Amino acid sequence: SQYSRTITSVSFSSIFSALGLFSNFIAFIVLVKSFHRTKSRSRSSFLIFLGGLVVTDFLGLLVTGSIVISFYLTNFNWRLLDPDCHFCNFMGMSMVFYGLCPLLLGATMAVERFIGINCPFVRFTAMPKSRTVYMLLTVWLVAGLIALLPITVLGSYHLQSPGSWCFFNISFQGSDQAFSLLFSFTGLLSIAVSFVLNTVSFITLIKVCCKQDRRQRRRDHEIEMMVQLLLIMVIESICWCPLLVFIAQTVLLKQPLNVKKLLLFIRFATCNQILDPWVYILFRRAVIKRLYPSFNWSEGSIMSRYPSFRDTIRRFTRPSLQS
Repeated sequence: SQYSRTITSVSFSSIFSALGLFSNFIAFIVLVKSFHRTKSRSRSSFLIFLGGLVVTDFLGLLVTGSIVISFYLTNFNWRLLDPDCHFCNFMGMSMVFYGLCPLLLGATMAVERFIGINCPFVRFTAMPKSRTVYMLLTVWLVAGLIALLPITVLGSYHLQSPGSWCFFNISFQGSDQAFSLLFSFTGLLSIAVSFVLNTVSFITLIKVCCKQDRRQRRRDHEIEMMVQLLLIMVIESICWCPLLVFIAQTVLLKQPLNVKKLLLFIRFATCNQILDPWVYILFRRAVIKRLYPSFNWSEGSIMSRYPSFRDTIRRFTRPSLQS
């Protein structure tokens, strides 16, 4: 169809993959430099999570993009090339693994920031860098185990239209239904956890910024990390919710699979891997200071510059502060 020839063309896939790989490569360099310069323990842990997210996005685009582009360049026949479906299973696993990882990492970072902002002393004693690395590896392990289910006990990977990629079978029958719901609800639950914890952390940070204690340590890094995490959450929600809701709706309402919508929502989800790195590249204090030299990240400067905003926030948070 005309739709298949345009949205899945080799030029579109090549530009999409190249832009994503370039963005994540630049973001990784920025994160490595920031990690070597930082002396803050909480920021080091946050940068480790961001680094894991960048590496995951980069590898995801590299693996899946290479397969799709190879298909369009060679026009190989999946059934002749891969009669036992090993190659198809590999790509399906890659799609699930590299799809769930950003969502699970987003929720994990929200938990880390929630503890760091609301329980700083607990976090200081319980979250060394090694613990952060273990948490990152655990997220990869969980995503990997879920991706293995369709080739072991739950669900199945199938060749998808127009024949250039493989994904799990979205169906309302048998084990395919169970895995479709598992994938969809895992992603939606991760986004919901991120939303709740990030909202609480943001409100807590606003309360801290409203306090008039000059002896209180500066929270420039906390503000920067919170802004980045909120933007990551917004991007994930916009890019992934259409696909996750579409899968759940198709399965629960027992509707026939709409291939055009599936392809469109897959592209939406892939945009997450391209947009995420620009959060780390652009929304840093160093970049903001270059663009706006007079801007000060410190909470005292922000609140003194906007006294009406400070008073509004104080009235909004006074009941919870007194409780």
